[in-house]
Amino acid sequence: MKVEGIILAAGFSKRANAFKMTLNYKGKTIIENVIDGMLPYVERITVVGGYKIENLEPVIKKYEKVQLIFNEKYEEGMFSSIKKGISTVKGEGFFLTPGDYPLIEGFVYEKLLSIKGDIIIPVYNSKRGHPIFIKSSQIEKINDNKYSNLREFINDNNPSYAYVDCIGILKDVDTMEDYKEILKY
Repeated sequence: MKVEGIILAAGFSKRANAFKMTLNYKGKTIIENVIDGMLPYVERITVVGGYKIENLEPVIKKYEKVQLIFNEKYEEGMFSSIKKGISTVKGEGFFLTPGDYPLIEGFVYEKLLSIKGDIIIPVYNSKRGHPIFIKSSQIEKINDNKYSNLREFINDNNPSYAYVDCIGILKDVDTMEDYKEILKY
């Protein structure tokens, strides 16, 4: 199966009081950690930028199989970035994750691919996390104006679940406190 990746990196990082995608984690930026974790499991990755996209350009250009696209509607929120990202998908399915989840381990991607279903969500300690795997057959539904966010789409379309032993699927960097917490791992 030809699988692609979409990483969302267009937000304002308001609660972090810093552009969180380029914060340092283990000698690389947070988004580099997310890209490097996903890359072995996909044919290519599309990073959807918006706010401060110029800060992402030098990071992304290092990668041959990663493209950076601009969501001109990034002020409308994450769902607009998802729609922008899925417009580039050519494969049979794609992983979708925000760019501030640097602790996702490789086996999570493998587990998601091993589960049958059109929408597969990882679960740790009874909590849903990221990345999500979505078959390309669902793109038309996502673009349907019936949904205003990803949660509505998922809840309306019978997702399957992959139970994983990886707290990283829940650990994002929304605040500087979150960032300090991630640095402990």
